[in-house]
Amino acid sequence: MRRSAVAAIAVISSASILLAGCSKAEDKDGGDAKGAGVNAATKGVVNASDKKGGTVTYAMADAPESFDPGNTYYAFIYNFSRLYARPLMTFKPAAGEAGNELVPDLAASKGTPTDGGKTWTYKLREGVKYDDGTVVTSKDVKYAVERSNFARDVLSLGPNYFQQLLDDPDKYKGPYKDKSDKGLSSIQTPDDNTIVFKLNKPFADFDYLVSAPQTAPVQKAKDKGVDYTKSIVSSGSYKFESYQEGKQVTLVRNPNWDAKTDPLRKQYPDKIVLNLKVAQSTIDKDLMAGTTHIDLGGKGVDTQTQAQVLGKPALKASTDNTAGGRLVYAAINTKVAPFNNVECRKAVQYAIDKVSTQTAMGGPIRGDIASTVLPTDIKGYEKADAYATPDNKGDTAKAKEHLKACGQEKGFKTVISARSDRQTEVDAATAIVESLKKVGIDASIKQYPSSKYFSDYAGVPTFTKKQGIGLMMMQWGSDWPTGYGYLQQIVHGKAIGQSGNTNLSELDDPAVNKLLDEAIANTDESARNTAYTEVDKKVMEQAVIVPLTYFKILLYRSPTATNLVSTAAFSGQYDYLNIGTTK
Repeated sequence: MRRSAVAAIAVISSASILLAGCSKAEDKDGGDAKGAGVNAATKGVVNASDKKGGTVTYAMADAPESFDPGNTYYAFIYNFSRLYARPLMTFKPAAGEAGNELVPDLAASKGTPTDGGKTWTYKLREGVKYDDGTVVTSKDVKYAVERSNFARDVLSLGPNYFQQLLDDPDKYKGPYKDKSDKGLSSIQTPDDNTIVFKLNKPFADFDYLVSAPQTAPVQKAKDKGVDYTKSIVSSGSYKFESYQEGKQVTLVRNPNWDAKTDPLRKQYPDKIVLNLKVAQSTIDKDLMAGTTHIDLGGKGVDTQTQAQVLGKPALKASTDNTAGGRLVYAAINTKVAPFNNVECRKAVQYAIDKVSTQTAMGGPIRGDIASTVLPTDIKGYEKADAYATPDNKGDTAKAKEHLKACGQEKGFKTVISARSDRQTEVDAATAIVESLKKVGIDASIKQYPSSKYFSDYAGVPTFTKKQGIGLMMMQWGSDWPTGYGYLQQIVHGKAIGQSGNTNLSELDDPAVNKLLDEAIANTDESARNTAYTEVDKKVMEQAVIVPLTYFKILLYRSPTATNLVSTAAFSGQYDYLNIGTTK
């Protein structure tokens, strides 16, 4: 999924930048030279280079919730964490849809399923070491899964798939409370290089599941709970040199990383610096000038300046416009009155002018108007529009019909939440407020920071009920590129959590739950995809999600960055694994 960033890079237009955007470089892997073409990084590697040395600089306007691979659920941290944390599987560094190919990472090969898909066995690569020189073992992977999925009172920010799937979760309270120190019996480590997962039901996508950074190894002796984010021990090609909370993170080469144990990472730069809470205008300027290489959140060109980029051929040639399996939507909270009545939810569906929200987010370049829960590039998508309105501009009469049906003919008051550091999201919420006002719904906006949006605010059901938050702005990207990987954490009842919740509507519909459960146990891919289409329809019947746009980003390629490739696996962001620099 990953929850993904929605906002923007500003653009400047000086002669020096125009020249930088047009500079040339050889691409030995068949991609376009940097600045040589629109969408070049969606088709191949841009500015491919095996040059070693230098510092790659990232920047972000806010700060991530956590760098802990077991306590995160943002696509950009999933992406970035692979520099210092190796999950069992990962995605191939490749352009576009080719980036959705699963490849072994810490594991030596894909998992071996037995018992009809209820048991999965992985062999680890031998000789992988942490940055402290300790050899990685299967027990470290087991511990990583236990801490990230069963200590939800301490680490609440990641998905909870393992908690739902492993065979004995109800008997286990997590490693911080486990007095026996035996851990889960459903995860077995017969030797230091073998790990076996015992599931309570067949799970066809398990190889995808173990690509999450929750399977990156953690040494029990080095774990510090929620503070592990400040002292992470690396199993990847880079290690933490310094961590200044909310200010800067510096990674340097892991001296104990061995290329013989890692066919994916190349360890090109000497150093990787991430500057946090930098003014977006500064990030924008530095990115275009080449002094910053990547906006960590993969946010894309600012809506206020994208016309300037698209209007200048030299700048446009350095852009990539890609989808990456994402939906921008408003979640309707079924636990906040009057939205516990489906008719009131349907009133909102008809009331919203989707053209105005699309415009607020930057127009068609930032995404096509949506009408389904599944994005168009996820298997199971089928074109449909359960709440069609003339020209997608809303239908006041229909909305009022449903308001009357739910006993709110005179309208009512509610609250809509949005992330304060994502101006396009706030702008979209503002457009929704104007739409709702036309049918008598008085909505006010409450803004919260991205870094705490799910841990403290929109993702905490007790908080949303207390604050009367009936609508929540949301963007969702697929955890992995299947219908289950997209849908489960936002519409299955078992995904509802008391903190870090991503099923913001708190939908717990038996029919939806059953369809998802039966689909993932089915070995027939076609049947699974048919089921995901049906889930989409049922969720729309419940009217708990208002699809706004099938989100697209417009990325600008830094003139001094090498090995840039936009990957579908990480919501269209550039793959962070092997980015280097010409300086």
